[in-house]
Amino acid sequence: MSGTGPESAPAATRRTGNGPEVVALGEVMLRFDPGEGRICTARSFQVWEGGGEYNVVRGLRRCFGLRTAVVTALVDNAVGRLVEDLILQGGVDTSMIRWTPDDGVGRTARNGLNFVERGYGIRGALGVSDRAHTAVSQLGKGDVDWDAVFSAGVRWFHTGGIFAGLSDTTADVADEAMAAARRHGVTISYDPNYRASLWAGRGGAVRAREVDLRLARHADVVVGALGLVGAHPGQARVGADEVAGALAEVAGLLPGAKVLATTLRDVPSAGVNDWSSAAWSAETGFVAGHRMPGLHVLDRIGSGDGFAAGLIHGLLGGTGLERALAYGTAHGALTMTTPGDVSMATLAEVEALVAGGSAHVSR
Repeated sequence: MSGTGPESAPAATRRTGNGPEVVALGEVMLRFDPGEGRICTARSFQVWEGGGEYNVVRGLRRCFGLRTAVVTALVDNAVGRLVEDLILQGGVDTSMIRWTPDDGVGRTARNGLNFVERGYGIRGALGVSDRAHTAVSQLGKGDVDWDAVFSAGVRWFHTGGIFAGLSDTTADVADEAMAAARRHGVTISYDPNYRASLWAGRGGAVRAREVDLRLARHADVVVGALGLVGAHPGQARVGADEVAGALAEVAGLLPGAKVLATTLRDVPSAGVNDWSSAAWSAETGFVAGHRMPGLHVLDRIGSGDGFAAGLIHGLLGGTGLERALAYGTAHGALTMTTPGDVSMATLAEVEALVAGGSAHVSR
């Protein structure tokens, strides 16, 4: 790993230069948000950008100040350029976007849309995605020069199960990218995010598990590691007293992993969640994260990605696993206090929450 592994990367080893330090591979969609209303009755929507892998590098850029980039594909039309503009507003490098020619109606390729209700009380959040035949889902092996991507000082690469599940070719693209990252000594993280809608008619949860295990074996850090417990995603329900054993089980499946991490959430209502986290590493064993019972939630979408960003920030900075886990827990919690997929938190707010801060007014 050339000294860049998650448990051995002190801040002093950070490379200098103008290129990205962290690169993500994934789809970036337009999110249409009806606010307090319902999708099926809305007359107006607020628009955000979002995507499971992209949200991580967006948080690392805006909150934690790292230089980041996203590898994705968009159709070159006004909608695609809107997505690009939103990514630019988040400070993420767009130079690695692959632009697909527009055929005028989206017959051959299109940009993905995601309609999301935040939920309230007993009504849970609802996502309705419109993402078939998107430009990024058509990426194949050889379309991206990964050696060029990773030869410019990249320190960390992140991708996940959402990108891998987009089509029959995207898992191979992720595999190719992770292998190239390994050749260049880049630390790799993977999030086995499972979306049942992506796997319907394509092998379902069983096939998703096969792909996740194939790709996660490339990773140094697995975020959302409890998603690999059981025979297939969602099959196992892990109680609070079973988390340590479950992470040990995943460690047995992934002997090359250095860090496994997960969020822990109970959902008394859409607006109040009990929030915490846990992790395991070969060096530390099991580590329990801070507990935040009764956390008030405005919008929970993207909180797991916020957790991943905080965790990666800590590991890249050489803070040790316990503090990295605290950064992830705090940043994920703050992500739930604002609308949209992406974090609006500042590093000062995260640091204050890690230090035991409260919601008192700052003047």
